[in-house]
Amino acid sequence: MKELHSEIEISAPAEHVWGILTDFASYPQWNPFIRSISGEPKTGERLEARLEPPLEPPGGQGVTLRPTVLNAEPNRELRWLGHVLVPGLFDGEHFLIIQPLEDNRVRFVQREEFRGVLVPLIARSLENNTQQGFEEMNRALKERAETSPGEN
Repeated sequence: MKELHSEIEISAPAEHVWGILTDFASYPQWNPFIRSISGEPKTGERLEARLEPPLEPPGGQGVTLRPTVLNAEPNRELRWLGHVLVPGLFDGEHFLIIQPLEDNRVRFVQREEFRGVLVPLIARSLENNTQQGFEEMNRALKERAETSPGEN
């Protein structure tokens, strides 16, 4: 297993951050990593997400995944499990976690657990490209939440 983790503190209430995370239609406007996502953020639903890590080689295509939502707890957690080709080859369980702090502040945690036979072969790409994608998305979420309080 390989795990990536990135977190950031955001000066906004959990409800506002959740609203941004689940407003899938707005992702192309602000999210540099998950360029588009569709579906319903509800447990058991299937999503379609287009990921474009920032260090993609010239001409790189990114990847479109069709993960299943494992948990959608409003204002707390959105978690899904995706597979590349077939389960067991390259699986990723993605966590978007909102941890309330004091005074309308939250800690946003993004992490992913990768499993499967291909993970050792692409571990370096995950550590570089995907990790940077997490960090860029976290910064973009923070900026959006803090500059548009109460709006998504």
